[in-house]
Amino acid sequence: MLFGMGLFVLMGLLWQKSGRAAFPADAPGRMDGSAPVVALTFDDGPHPAYTERLLDGLKERGVQATFFLIGVNAEGQEALIERMAEDGHLIGNHTYSHVQLTKISDEKACEEIGKTNTLLEGICGQKISYVRPPFGSWPEALDCLTDMRVVLWSVDPLDWKLQNTDAVVKAVVNKAKDGDIILLHDVYKTSVEAAFQIIDALQEKGYEFVRVDELLLD
Repeated sequence: MLFGMGLFVLMGLLWQKSGRAAFPADAPGRMDGSAPVVALTFDDGPHPAYTERLLDGLKERGVQATFFLIGVNAEGQEALIERMAEDGHLIGNHTYSHVQLTKISDEKACEEIGKTNTLLEGICGQKISYVRPPFGSWPEALDCLTDMRVVLWSVDPLDWKLQNTDAVVKAVVNKAKDGDIILLHDVYKTSVEAAFQIIDALQEKGYEFVRVDELLLD
């Protein structure tokens, strides 16, 4: 299985048009004095061991996150996905087989997305409205994305490549700012451990953690 690659530094305002990429607002601070916010997102799960550990740690810290799940990995992990929903996390689509959507036909791309939506909605009982295309690459004119929001990221510590907890923590904590969407993967032990340290460090700095849908509506 290939995991998300490449560093995407996303700038600019949120695109409001349905089916376009959803970016965090580039805001250095909050004029109203409220706490800065960031969104933790996790790709490629669920993992039978690491995702469960992650859910435990998020619950202990009172943090809700966003999970972009791969359909083939979701099969057989219904209990984990049900728990995600019960704990208040946002569940999103990361295609069925982690395929680069721009390298396949539109028909196949929609099949990858639709099959995963059907699977996840059947498990968690809620509409899947957010999709993260593998490698951050998607055909903008894809008809099956018209009622979904494409979500990319603004902080990518390359945790899949480093697999080093300290390095991942440093990369995120040193770069994170108000409105950021942080990309991690819950299929690595080092990334799960890093997530806990990132939460603790940023909470100490006064940051609050929100789901992607809350951040984009903020």
